[in-house]
Amino acid sequence: MNLILWRHAEAEDLPAPLSLSRSADLQRPLTRRGRKQAEASAAWLRAHLPADHRVVCSPALRTRETAGALSRKVEVMPDLAPGADVSAILAAIDWPQGHEHTVVVGHQPWIGRLASLLLAGHEINWSVKKSGIWWLSARTRDTEAQVVLRAVTGPDFL
Repeated sequence: MNLILWRHAEAEDLPAPLSLSRSADLQRPLTRRGRKQAEASAAWLRAHLPADHRVVCSPALRTRETAGALSRKVEVMPDLAPGADVSAILAAIDWPQGHEHTVVVGHQPWIGRLASLLLAGHEINWSVKKSGIWWLSARTRDTEAQVVLRAVTGPDFL
């Protein structure tokens, strides 16, 4: 399974009075810069993904807009919401048996924690830039399950 972790692009900030509102946070749209970031990252992904990829995202507007830059067919998964538990995310996407090429559009800190769990064996608060992409692959070598880091890129390099 190829697991492509894609952090949502830059989104509008919440006004101070709404900063603690979960529903307001879920409705934050991408900024103009964020839309450009999402388009650049989506163009890179289109150049490297096969046509039969799967795209899943959190219910937050910013992740749906980011994912929409890549595909019109996006699965919204409540288990991928901000603050999600890494084990719930892995179960939701059926790692490592799931769809052969799965793009997961989500949030910090869980994207960094998920990458660290799969690559280092435990959750660490790794930082992933907005619209950053981490491409991981599951494989078996000599009966040992392994995770391979295939690519890491961000909008600044695209």
